[in-house]
Amino acid sequence: MQPILVTAFEPFGGEKLNPTELILKRLPDTVSSYTVKKLLLPVEFARAPELTLAEYDRLTPAAVLMLGQAGGRSAVTPEIRARNIMNASLPDNAGYHPNHLPVAANGPQELYSTFPAEKIREAVLALGIPCELSDDAGQYVCNTLLYSMLAHNKGEVPTGFIHVPYIKEQRHDDMPSMSLNDLIKAVTAAIEVTALCLKANL
Repeated sequence: MQPILVTAFEPFGGEKLNPTELILKRLPDTVSSYTVKKLLLPVEFARAPELTLAEYDRLTPAAVLMLGQAGGRSAVTPEIRARNIMNASLPDNAGYHPNHLPVAANGPQELYSTFPAEKIREAVLALGIPCELSDDAGQYVCNTLLYSMLAHNKGEVPTGFIHVPYIKEQRHDDMPSMSLNDLIKAVTAAIEVTALCLKANL
C-alpha cells in the first residue's frame, strides 16, 4: 500500500521551536493501515518544494498532508487554496526575501487543495479542538509549498496543507496558543480522515 506523506517545518523567524516539527516527531508511524512517511523541511522558498517534490516522486504516496505554523491564529486551519505569489515579511532561513513574485511564471493564480478539508474540520471539532477552514495560506513558504505540490501532482492524490497556532511553550503570551497534545490529536485525525476517504474510493 502506498504511504501518506506528511511534512513539517523547522523553526524560523528567530523562534526556537516550530510546533509542526514536534507534531511530526510524535505522529504514529501507521494510521488506518497506511504508513506515515515523515519529512522535515527547511523554511526556504526554494528548497522546501524541491525536497518535497523529490520525496513525492520517490514515494508516489497515496496522499500528501503538509503542516505549517501560523502564529496569531486561534484554531487549526486546513487550507483550501494556494496562490501564485511569494511575498515575504521576513527573509526565509536562507536569507531569501521575495517581494511580490510568482511561485510559477505563467502559472494559474490559484490552485485548490484536494484533501477532504471539510471532513477534517468536522473530525477535529468533534475532538473539542477549534478548527476552521482557511482560504488564505499566506504568501510565505507554506503557501509556496502547497502551490508547488498541487502544480506538481495536479491534485491527483489528496493533497493539502494545515496551519497550526503557536504552542504554549513558545511563550507568545499576547497571542492565541494551543497545547501540543491537542495539535497532535488534530493532525492524527486529519490523517485518519484522509485515509478513510482513500479507502472509500478504492
